[in-house]
Amino acid sequence: MSQKTWMVRCEGGLIFEDFKQKSVVAVGWFQMGDLSKLPTQDDFKAKHQAIYPERKPRAMAAEAALLFKFAQVIQPGDAVLTYDRSTRAYLIGEVVGGFEYNTKLINEYPNLRRVKWTGEVSRDQLSISTRNSLGSTLTLFAINAEVWAELKEKTGKRNSKKADLPTPDEPEDLEQIKDDQIDKAFELIKDKILSLDPRQMELLAAAILRAMGYKTKVSKIGPDQGVDVFASPDGLGFEDPRIKVQVKHRPNTSISEPDLGSFLNALNSGEKGLYISTGGFTKDAKLSAKHANVAITLVDLDQLAELVIDHYDKFDTEGRDLLPLVRIYWPGE
Repeated sequence: MSQKTWMVRCEGGLIFEDFKQKSVVAVGWFQMGDLSKLPTQDDFKAKHQAIYPERKPRAMAAEAALLFKFAQVIQPGDAVLTYDRSTRAYLIGEVVGGFEYNTKLINEYPNLRRVKWTGEVSRDQLSISTRNSLGSTLTLFAINAEVWAELKEKTGKRNSKKADLPTPDEPEDLEQIKDDQIDKAFELIKDKILSLDPRQMELLAAAILRAMGYKTKVSKIGPDQGVDVFASPDGLGFEDPRIKVQVKHRPNTSISEPDLGSFLNALNSGEKGLYISTGGFTKDAKLSAKHANVAITLVDLDQLAELVIDHYDKFDTEGRDLLPLVRIYWPGE
């Protein structure tokens, strides 16, 4: 049987660790019950329509087709990948089991396939065309031969067996197309942020705070005593809140608890802390921030991109020159 290759998204990365640690891929729609009891695509459509009568016909048909493929079309031996937005990594593996209905393994994701994970590749290693191909927000879609070949090459795992791959699915609903474009744009904005150097990252943090109504002071290049940006309503620190910002631009390195502790020590009574890390934070660091005796907010790459998007309309010229973005309009109906 010819190998096929599938992307199974993990709710924007929310259940990525479940996929990775439990060696599975899974889909929701738990109200549909055991999908193995629906032998044909017409059965899927009928059951879906009965449970979700409010769905538009195109959306209903697309979701029913998706569930049918997951339960009936995917086969052991097929290749599979999933994406973690927080680490910007694609996890690659092979389906090793038939369809399984299990209500205990992942909450509200009972429809699953057992997987043997064999490799991982960073989104940053991939070509722009491949990044765009993998940017769909569909829960399940097929991967074309060119994209799969590049993924295998980047993981250093070449397979002499030629894959007979299906044509990638195209979203049928306008709302789905819009969601796809939003997701792709979000990833491209993150790419742009990652292309900045450490000094530019500090300037970006200051630009966001100015767009939020604060006046900022960026530390000079050199030793900064753990504070890269200072912000307050008056720019002098006489008015609250007084915000100290630490920026770490290390995409492949998570900030640990000791790193965070050094910054916390730089915060005086009444000051607020903002720690920006493009590499994210360890679990211990997040726990330490949660229980700190000073107010501190941790911002990873996803959250940083969201802040840029939320406040870009109020960016000044310096901020816009640093990170040029354009607005795209979409039909409302």
